[in-house]
Amino acid sequence: MASSPDADAAHAALRRAKRQALALLLLATAVFIGTSLVERGLALNCLKAVAEAAMVGALADWFAVVALFRHPLGLPIPHTAIIARNKDRIGRNLAGFVRDRFLDAPSLVALIRRHDPVARVADWLVAPGNTALLGQQAVRLVSAGLDAVQDAQVERFIQRAARTLIGQLDLSQTMATVLGALTHNGRHQALLDDGLARLITVLQSEETRDLIARTIVQWLKKDHPVKEKMLPTDWLGDKGSAMVANALAGLLAEVAANPLHQLRERFDEAVQRLIERLQTDPDWQQRADEIRQYLQTDATLGHYVQELWQGMRTALRRDLANPDSAVARNVQAMGGWLGQSLAGDPALRDSLSARLERWAQGLAPEVSAFIAQHIEDTVQRWDAREMSDLIELQVGRDLQYIRINGTVVGGLIGLVLFGVSHAGEIWRVAAR
Repeated sequence: MASSPDADAAHAALRRAKRQALALLLLATAVFIGTSLVERGLALNCLKAVAEAAMVGALADWFAVVALFRHPLGLPIPHTAIIARNKDRIGRNLAGFVRDRFLDAPSLVALIRRHDPVARVADWLVAPGNTALLGQQAVRLVSAGLDAVQDAQVERFIQRAARTLIGQLDLSQTMATVLGALTHNGRHQALLDDGLARLITVLQSEETRDLIARTIVQWLKKDHPVKEKMLPTDWLGDKGSAMVANALAGLLAEVAANPLHQLRERFDEAVQRLIERLQTDPDWQQRADEIRQYLQTDATLGHYVQELWQGMRTALRRDLANPDSAVARNVQAMGGWLGQSLAGDPALRDSLSARLERWAQGLAPEVSAFIAQHIEDTVQRWDAREMSDLIELQVGRDLQYIRINGTVVGGLIGLVLFGVSHAGEIWRVAAR
């Protein structure tokens, strides 16, 4: 067994207790031998009887104590070395005891009600300085996590996860499902209205009109160079851009104002055709499969994942090294909000406590079975002799006092028996 200051102290205490019990046995033995070698009277006979009974009591209890942990004198006497022989059964019984008495649902629910963990969490979070401590610990935890993982492993994991996810997607059906959800109950018309409003705003901006004007001028210079030299190009560009922008804005405004506009109907028809093709057209499905295979095998994805992780890691490290870390601030803010919410809302605390009790009741069978099996398996893996030595180290000192008590009680019993058997002689001596 591994040595430690506590273990060394326990070994020393056990050795002292053993020496005390042995010294008392040797004393009783010496008295018995001494009284057997000299001429005896009533007093010496009484002392010899006491010593003899004390020896018997000491040896009996020594045998009982030693038999718990090993074979007395190394002899394979039946029903000795009890702990070592029954190690596996002890493990099973201990596991069952923990499962049925400590981790059963009623015990866990009673524990929750007795300690009210939700209220304790709320009290801890609202106490000054605790949320800051929570933020500091979060920074330390994230830093330790970054130090523990290797970039190559993380990059491979993200790549595998991304490729697995892409491989499980049916892009054609997924797009059809998304479009179907967007068009349900005319939702796409609301998107169209928002898009039209944004386009009108863009068309009315100076930048857009300048772009249209430049485009008209470039068109004239390229396709009609003679006319461009004869006509006022800049004026035509300005007027043309205003005319085009106003015409488009007017058309879009008309579409936006009329729910039954022809362009809306065509938009509906185009979306429905697209959904049907995505669902049924083999060509679209083949293209979707090609895109999926390309994404799974293209080296660009690997480079993207590598750059993504490196960028995230660099940003995280820079933030964690900052005394005013955003991670710490966010965790601190979340902790403060949670603490204030729990502290100021008894109904929320009661609801969370009730939910915690239901979780305990639902998880107790699986958790208790898992822990019980872990205890049993762990005890089975232990060395029988090492387990016996460990238990003896913990309780052996008290057991040595059983030996001492056995010696004393044996001596008292010997005294009583001697007094009963020699009552007449004792009476005569006392009467003289």
